[in-house]
Amino acid sequence: MARQPNPAHRGLALAAVGLATFMTALDNTVVNVALPSIQRDLGLSLPGLEWIASAYVLAFAGLLLAGGRLADLYGRRRLFLAGTALFTAASLASGLASSPAVLLAGRVARGGAGRADRAGDHRGDVPR
Repeated sequence: MARQPNPAHRGLALAAVGLATFMTALDNTVVNVALPSIQRDLGLSLPGLEWIASAYVLAFAGLLLAGGRLADLYGRRRLFLAGTALFTAASLASGLASSPAVLLAGRVARGGAGRADRAGDHRGDVPR
């Protein structure tokens, strides 16, 4: 007979999954919001922007598969908590970056997911 989980643990698990889902949706939104800036800075056409969005989704899916394997090896809970903490800290560092070096370090720590987050590079620019 299977043990019933502690109701308090179920609430924590729901909160953790909710936070992870929110962070994923937020990162996807950042990529989509940054597309006009990417197009302007790199001179891309519409098909080029489609490649940017597709590359992001493919990289995310590939890393998700690798993360599943690492979770099998090291434990789901440990990997989930470590990955969530690292991603959140790197996102915060990228958002608060005051110099290009800090911004680059945050983007690298996020696994390249922030490479399309170019909107933060133009603080103070007037939209054209």
